Amino acid sequence: MDRSTLLGLLEQVREGTLTPGSALERLAAWPYEDLGFAKVDHHRWLGQGFPEVIYCPGKAPEQVVAIAARLRAAGAPVLVTRVTPEALAALGEAFPDLDYRPVARLAHLGPPIAPRRRGTVAVVSAGTADLPVAEEAAVCAEVMGNPVERLCDVGIAGLHRLLDQRESLRRCRVIVAVAGMEGALPSVLAGLTPRPVVAVPTSVGYGASLGGIAALLTMLNSCVPRVGVVNIDNGFGAASLADAINRLVEDQP
Repeated sequence: MDRSTLLGLLEQVREGTLTPGSALERLAAWPYEDLGFAKVDHHRWLGQGFPEVIYCPGKAPEQVVAIAARLRAAGAPVLVTRVTPEALAALGEAFPDLDYRPVARLAHLGPPIAPRRRGTVAVVSAGTADLPVAEEAAVCAEVMGNPVERLCDVGIAGLHRLLDQRESLRRCRVIVAVAGMEGALPSVLAGLTPRPVVAVPTSVGYGASLGGIAALLTMLNSCVPRVGVVNIDNGFGAASLADAINRLVEDQP
């Protein structure tokens, strides 16, 4: 239940068009609904600005479908990340309107969300191999209601490619920088622009990259201010943080 729906429910009770008992029925699953194997958090949309998100790995396909069904029944948009082939088959059968993004490995249920933020999130990826994580960040940010601009394959191995994007970078409000190998892209971006940079290390790289740990350490040790770092390959976490920055800026008086 989002804020506007809850306010509407309270207004109906105040005006006498809805009985307190009927309102209580609608709020019966609030703040969470216990499915036995999962407690579906319907309160999260109200408290954090976006509903609970389903992470697929480790869950049986029928569990993913059951959680998605309860979120949809509550009127929430459903976002499913790292969709496994088995979960995709089950979701597609249960929900014919499923919107699946193969590069991002992400599925969305519900009507498209029009951008509700004014500031643009720029998702900048160092190389084509970083695209799955970058697309996860971009699609999640879009579903959360942010305008997104994608800047692909502009890593520091060819710095002129990044410098050509300075105008786009100046127009955005927050930057999500996705990079593997040595992971220097976020520091360069933070040095070029005054925008906050959400750094996402990826597991792309040769042996000494240690599955993304080298990029993670580079980003954590950045000497440039305004760089915040999320976990390896965590495009969803980066999108959530970018959305929060966007929302907080717009909430300022």
